[in-house]
Amino acid sequence: MFSVIFPGQGSQVVGMSSDLYNKFELIKKLYKEADEVLNCPISKLILNGPKEELDLTENTQPAIFLVGYSIFQILKKEFNIDLNKAKFFAGHSLGEYTALACAGTLDFTSTLKILKLRGKAMQTAVPKGEGGMLAILGSDINTIEKNFEENKSQYECFIANDNSNSQIVASGTIENINKLSKDLTSKNIKNIKLSVSAPFHCNLMNKATELMKNEIEKLDFKTFETPLISNVTAVEIKDNYSLKNLLIQQIESRVRWRESVLYMINNGVKQFVEIGPGKVLSGLIKRIDSNVKISAINNEEDINILKI
Repeated sequence: MFSVIFPGQGSQVVGMSSDLYNKFELIKKLYKEADEVLNCPISKLILNGPKEELDLTENTQPAIFLVGYSIFQILKKEFNIDLNKAKFFAGHSLGEYTALACAGTLDFTSTLKILKLRGKAMQTAVPKGEGGMLAILGSDINTIEKNFEENKSQYECFIANDNSNSQIVASGTIENINKLSKDLTSKNIKNIKLSVSAPFHCNLMNKATELMKNEIEKLDFKTFETPLISNVTAVEIKDNYSLKNLLIQQIESRVRWRESVLYMINNGVKQFVEIGPGKVLSGLIKRIDSNVKISAINNEEDINILKI
């Protein structure tokens, strides 16, 4: 029994999927269509950069989606590998939208448009330079939550991602992130400031939530073919009404990735197939449970050795 998972922001690199793009007409066609839908050369940013533009959240989000969706389509149409037989789909933050599109719940054009809007809304929710994120390594969620509670008079930070047993990401204002970093360093807890344009997945994103609420409510979702695990609840989404509310909440809510993976494993999943650029999620899953099988699909070689 397997699950298909889709990465989020931070997995992007210039040139991702270029070998598949050069070989398969289907990918060229999808990239051309994306350029037309977005009225910008997203394919050029993916294949050639510059990195600074690809890393802008409003470009990163549709770009990572486009790469993942394209790989999923060639697996299906060129290699006859039907990943829709998966027990679950799950995605990390924007990866949920890739999952929805690959499941046939949201169409390709609508997904591109909503992610461009979502990326822009999240990028501009907090003035540049006023918010930040901090990766906390080698410590568990309970220790960090307790630390936040004990130091709430000194700084206010939020858990943005509960990624694995030993990787947590915090969000907050730059001032508070700096105080948190200093505090953790004094306790010999390793931490790294992330190069991001905004403090994602916390209440500082409330302007983005307001902007996206109406846009998400307008989306036309089809019936689920493959169950999707929500970042917000770490369990299956039951219906389209819940889906819209959860996608709205997701902008400010903690990404419960560790809990999501455990839910899938506890419900019989023995293998994870990561579709999209990089192997970030594969690395996190290894830290959560080293016994499950993991396959990351980035190129044709990965496809040829995939067994499900």
